[in-house]
Amino acid sequence: MQEYPTLAAVDLGSNSFHLQVGRVEGEQLFYLDAIKESVRLASGLTANKRLDGPSQRRALNCLSRFGERLQGMPAGAVRAVGTSALRVAKNAPEFLDKARAALGFDIEIVAGREEARLIYLGVAHSLPLNKEPRLVVDIGGGSTECIIGHGYEPRDRESLRMGCVVYSRQFFPEGRVGKADMKAAETAARIEIRQVAGRPFHAGAWSEAVGSSGTAKALGEICRQNGRSDGAITLTGLLWLRDRLLRAGDVNRLDLPGLKDDRRPVLAGGLAIMLALFQELDINTMTAAQGAMREGLLWDLLGRVHDRDMRDVTVQQFQRRYHLDTRQARRVENLASALLASLGQAGEGDASRWLAWAARLHEVGVSIAHSGQHKHGAYILENADMPGFSRRDQSSLASLVRASRGGLDKLGLARDDPRWPLILCLRLAVLFHASRNDVRLPPIRLDRQPGSWLLVLPGVWLAANPLTRAMLEEELAAWQRVAPDMGLGGLCSR
Repeated sequence: MQEYPTLAAVDLGSNSFHLQVGRVEGEQLFYLDAIKESVRLASGLTANKRLDGPSQRRALNCLSRFGERLQGMPAGAVRAVGTSALRVAKNAPEFLDKARAALGFDIEIVAGREEARLIYLGVAHSLPLNKEPRLVVDIGGGSTECIIGHGYEPRDRESLRMGCVVYSRQFFPEGRVGKADMKAAETAARIEIRQVAGRPFHAGAWSEAVGSSGTAKALGEICRQNGRSDGAITLTGLLWLRDRLLRAGDVNRLDLPGLKDDRRPVLAGGLAIMLALFQELDINTMTAAQGAMREGLLWDLLGRVHDRDMRDVTVQQFQRRYHLDTRQARRVENLASALLASLGQAGEGDASRWLAWAARLHEVGVSIAHSGQHKHGAYILENADMPGFSRRDQSSLASLVRASRGGLDKLGLARDDPRWPLILCLRLAVLFHASRNDVRLPPIRLDRQPGSWLLVLPGVWLAANPLTRAMLEEELAAWQRVAPDMGLGGLCSR
């Protein structure tokens, strides 16, 4: 895989957008530029869950500035992800088209548990290695992630639907803070946290609590500058700050050392959530970490560059979890990869990797039922928690597995979709290995033809295997009915 001297991560958070650039030195990352802008994307979500015009303009202007900094960097060296607000927004697809154009790079939306994994990875690399389990909490603009892990490995991950932007807007409109408002916000947060307050997040399951991102850093700094701690977040410090905020009655009238203007609009919501976390998870003291999701993105990207891709680990775990026949998967993968190479596409982008993952998981749906296994498999891959894969990644992988069997007319792919060659190679590999034995196959290749491909294999072998020939003729007819100018255009014996 291509190696890069510099990597960049873009975190499209629900409160702030971050750009982090790092220099690669062997197995290490050295952080270079770090740019943050308070976009407050979640504050632009309307009642019907659509991003309004002003929030989109703020986001696009920010991404244009980020794009200027990233000019000249190769696509493989940059990873940009969206989180809670973009998971929720109904018009996210249209916004993302404009956002990708403004940034100049692809943007993925990650699921909450994947966001939690990346957060933990960033936090763990910012702290000394510790054999004891850590609780990591990240209060974002639209969601809060809770993770328990050892070393660099997250063990338990949850994403809760509460964030400092959303709660500040819901419970403290225009910055007004009253006792009833604070009680309502804390109660709502405590109800949400009780989903995970038992096992595995109970107090005895971890030895150290760590907070990441803006809310934790802001609360720690306020505690420090007001003599309430040495920079840690403490329950007594949080209660003191709540009292000061209630006495002020409005965040805009609160004058405290350490309170920055860009944090002021979301302070009350973040404080209510943090207090609820301390109370429900029995936290007394929390360290504010420097690492966050953007650093986790860089470390995850470094792993991909150095062939330690978390997606490979996830595929292996799925093979074990669903008790897949790995020998059959290997047969299908080897032939599908050879066919892709004969098309001259094995080295084009990540095509060969996607084909390999699809081959390894093409029978994952058998765990539900043999009949319609390709449909069941697609459902599992689209909806399961798959660390390392974005939502769009999962959808793409699911579409390949869905296409590995059955009719081609229901796939709903555009005629110029780059997955068609992968589908062709995967389907042929499944067909040739239908016997599930280590049979010795003849030389097989796909030749390019104007507008399609020609499958070439020995005539003697075809004559000796009439069942396979019949299956191939059915496959040929299926492609000619649906996509004669994209897939299998003919069968040639020699």
